[in-house]
Amino acid sequence: MSRQMQPTFVLVHGAFSNSFAFAPLQAELGLLGHRSVAVDLPGHGFQATYTRAYQTPQDLEGLAAAPGSIKGLTLADNAAHLIAILERAKQNGPVILVSHSRGGITATAAANIRPDLIDRIVYVSAWCPVDLDAGAYYAEPEMATVDPAAFASALAGDPAELGLLRVNFRTADPAALAAFKAAFLADGTDEEFLTFLNTFQPDENLDFGTSSDRARAETWGRIPRTYVRLADDTSLPLALQDRLIREGNALTPDNPYDVRTLEGSHLKWLVDPAPAARLLGELAAPAR
Repeated sequence: MSRQMQPTFVLVHGAFSNSFAFAPLQAELGLLGHRSVAVDLPGHGFQATYTRAYQTPQDLEGLAAAPGSIKGLTLADNAAHLIAILERAKQNGPVILVSHSRGGITATAAANIRPDLIDRIVYVSAWCPVDLDAGAYYAEPEMATVDPAAFASALAGDPAELGLLRVNFRTADPAALAAFKAAFLADGTDEEFLTFLNTFQPDENLDFGTSSDRARAETWGRIPRTYVRLADDTSLPLALQDRLIREGNALTPDNPYDVRTLEGSHLKWLVDPAPAARLLGELAAPAR
């Protein structure tokens, strides 16, 4: 089979994350014969802000006040950046767009604008707002088990003043670390959890999208799509994942989700990526 006919997986990270989180998954995909591109959204990866105040010993007052490069960046910026990558990837053949967590909002926004660039869109426990704005789902019953205040002790600075959301992931506070582990990687070892936590960057932009960024039937709804449920996710609970699937299916009943399930927490599929790589490989065959 020619290289041109092989699909390219374009991988989009979630909040506070970056392309580095996908390295183990990309290794597994590569060993299975698949090519992939991990995206750094604007203000992420090597564009992220790590101030000296974030280093040890930490200057918490300085950390709360230091400016961040992600200030002012929007969902529209993320979508435009992703579309530019999709345009390049599409020149080489089919494209499978894979998003995780908050990255699903960016993937949806890009799919609303340029469905022609995407041969399949895959959400791995990712946000795909349909009936409500993304932020509004936090007040819904499906999110009742998620306590946003659990991370309050690790917040640095006032988001309204900084123009961004900043979390001190290098905190040594046992309560904050326990809350992070319970939310992200309860089924991992302490060593795996701390290793992954140290890939997080402290800053994230504040733009969670509006009603204009919800999935649109006439564009997003034309793309074949898969939702990969993470069965033990406490950050984006299974009940909310299933609701997003139902809403997407109701929006375009003639093009429902292909639904798959992986065991594990919000991050376990990235720490132990072999099952996810095999699942994605199965989706690559139709794209050829």
